[in-house]
Amino acid sequence: MLTVKDTQADKVAGLDAGADDYLVKPFGTEEFLARLRALQRRSPQSQTQQFHLGSLTLNYSTNQVWIQDATEQQQVIPLTAKEFQLLEYMMRHPNQIVTRDQILDQLWEVGIEPTSNVVVAQMRLLRRKLAQFGCDHFLETVYCLGYRLTIKN
Repeated sequence: MLTVKDTQADKVAGLDAGADDYLVKPFGTEEFLARLRALQRRSPQSQTQQFHLGSLTLNYSTNQVWIQDATEQQQVIPLTAKEFQLLEYMMRHPNQIVTRDQILDQLWEVGIEPTSNVVVAQMRLLRRKLAQFGCDHFLETVYCLGYRLTIKN
């Protein structure tokens, strides 16, 4: 986290919110680079390779999504890179309404001007693929607000 907030309470709140590090501006370039190197040295085993939510599992090492069916078998759901990112973002915000703008901010690069219906189109494609495995009902459109992934963990 890079910020001008320098009180101990701010630092604790930032780290508790999930920041891996907390650096207060202004800062020295050497310190910044040393902190980046320290983050890169972290063991790959300490980084989660999978994310589970309900019957869905994201595998980051293979960029695949698995669904566990009623017979406890895992089936791979073939997704494009953007669909994988969209599903991951929705899974990280379960049961919350996520707006179109939030999705655009998170999944498209700064400076890229996506078409006005790109989120709707990506959501439709993702739903179609999930429907093939009986889990399209997880994603719902909340009229005039956005989208919600409704899933029980």
